[in-house]
Amino acid sequence: MEISVVLADGSERKVPSGFTVFQLAAAIGKRLSEDSVAAKVNGILRDLAFVLKDGDHVEIVTRNTEQGREILRHSTSHVLAQAVTDLWPGTRYAIGPPIADGFYYDFELPGGRHFTDEDLARIESRMREIINEGQTFSRSEYSIAQGMELFADQPYKREIIETVANDRIESDEDEELNEGVGEGSISVYRNSSGFVDLCRGPHVPTTAKLGSFKLMRVAGAYWRGNEKRPQLQRIYGTAWESDKALKEHLVRLEEAEKRDHRKIGLELDLFHFPPEIGGGLPVFHPRGALIRQIMEDYSKKEHRKAGYQLAWTPHIAKSTLFEISGHLAWYKSGMYPPMEMEGATYYPKPMNCPMHILIYKSRSRSYKELPLRLFEIGTVYRFERSGVLHGLARVRGLTQDDSHIFCAPNQLAVELSRLLRFIISILKTFGLSEFEAELATRPEKSVGEDFEWEHATAALEHALKESGITYKIAHGEGAFYAPKIDVHLKDAIGRRWQVSTLQVDLQMPQRFDMEFVDSDNTRKRPYMIHRALFGSVERFFAILLEHYAGALPVWLSPVQVSVLPVRDDHGDYAQHVLKELEKSDVRVDYMAADEPLGSRIRKAKMEKVPYVLVVGDTDVASGTVGVNERGSKNPERDLPLSQFITRLVPELSGRPLGESLD
Repeated sequence: MEISVVLADGSERKVPSGFTVFQLAAAIGKRLSEDSVAAKVNGILRDLAFVLKDGDHVEIVTRNTEQGREILRHSTSHVLAQAVTDLWPGTRYAIGPPIADGFYYDFELPGGRHFTDEDLARIESRMREIINEGQTFSRSEYSIAQGMELFADQPYKREIIETVANDRIESDEDEELNEGVGEGSISVYRNSSGFVDLCRGPHVPTTAKLGSFKLMRVAGAYWRGNEKRPQLQRIYGTAWESDKALKEHLVRLEEAEKRDHRKIGLELDLFHFPPEIGGGLPVFHPRGALIRQIMEDYSKKEHRKAGYQLAWTPHIAKSTLFEISGHLAWYKSGMYPPMEMEGATYYPKPMNCPMHILIYKSRSRSYKELPLRLFEIGTVYRFERSGVLHGLARVRGLTQDDSHIFCAPNQLAVELSRLLRFIISILKTFGLSEFEAELATRPEKSVGEDFEWEHATAALEHALKESGITYKIAHGEGAFYAPKIDVHLKDAIGRRWQVSTLQVDLQMPQRFDMEFVDSDNTRKRPYMIHRALFGSVERFFAILLEHYAGALPVWLSPVQVSVLPVRDDHGDYAQHVLKELEKSDVRVDYMAADEPLGSRIRKAKMEKVPYVLVVGDTDVASGTVGVNERGSKNPERDLPLSQFITRLVPELSGRPLGESLD
């Protein structure tokens, strides 16, 4: 008996009844079967051993795709856990998810033992033995009670089962606990050696499909991200589809270490994190604060040109505001604790949107005022767990270049297209040029009417098509209340960063009973678009520092030109050069001749100053300068000062926006 399945390209293929995904891949081609690690069957990821049914839509997932790498990494994390439990019987193992470029697993070793560098080498060796044995991964399902018995000696696995089964997921950190626990049952994967782990899957069919991996380091990690819970040991690793891809990644890591914004921030005297203030709350030094101001001033200027109106809102509000918005119901675990004052409860705001809604609702609105575009550079506060803080890239006090656009339903598609063009134009001004996007659609658990979701999703996809950005659809990955577009960029060493988000909110207008009077004099509900362009100023600052390795474009550099007299008697002319530059609004630094010239030039170069001007006898006599341009090995001598200024001025303001938004 034959069945028919639909392939990713839309073609149909007849296969025998009982055919597995792997057999289908092999029937299509030998290379595909070798590279396959799983498949999407009717949009759901399945193991290669999954048996196909008539009418199934099948997309083979290969090892060199993002989803394929995720499966390789997840499978390798299981091998890591197996190796650790083999080497140290009695180990308690917690969670081991794939993460960006790698994986980790959390352990509690018997007797309070701690991993050493030598232990990592032993673990890697045992992992390679498991991989060479070609052990199979097989999936089984059990009832909750059976699962609790199966993991009787694994308290962290038992807690995962209890937590998810009883719907006690409280925070983003807890999301990893969903692995393998469904409604009334659990799924596990067992290796042929007998090692068993709680997991949703899928996994590669055998460990022989793995091997291009490396263990990286050991770190401490509180169980469930809570400092009041046990501190476990987390082993980080990376895994790739080939040894070549692994080697390229390790080279990127070396380069990334050189570009680490935390290191650059200290070297260039831009910011630091005082322990007296607390983790995740940076202070910006004068040069860092100046860079921030340049970024923010530019953003404000362009927003005003694009028809936005500036808003300002306070840092705290009564709990009733966040009850109406839903933040206390949905995000309370990520909010700072409340303050009791004069009989009322106040919270630091986690988002700006509820206060922008209050501005909209401060008086009745007409269709003639729409779209109303509000923009604010406002600081919000989110209590991130200490284990996930990472320099400026993940902080507790973050400043968002936040806008909320209120529009009529028939304006939504045009407004989203306009907004996406605006976002890309701004990002390009900062020298970023490689973009891709994800359209996250309605998840299984969601609220709102079908027609609203369909209208909003279609408008978002229309905007993506008009923009020309490469995009993919992330089926079911939208928020439970709204679809969204996430814009990603690639930096100078190929890393992918998620920056801007556009979200069509289907719930806030309803929760706040928002209205406008339409042309027919009826009251209608506006659509609301959330948008943070940088994501946050702090995180975007970090991205720029790493993208440019600290050598920011001239228009963003806190010091654009350093003027160095060769000797003291050249000082008067050097001061003249400085004043002429300041007339053109150049940010200039004077380095007096109190040290050898070579030392001062090296210092200016270490500070990443774009232009170092050296003036000596000839320059004093001729009105010229010697130009040392950042990155150039050939200094330019005897250049007329006026000519240098003429050449420099276009670099001072950044690249202007290149397209109309209308």
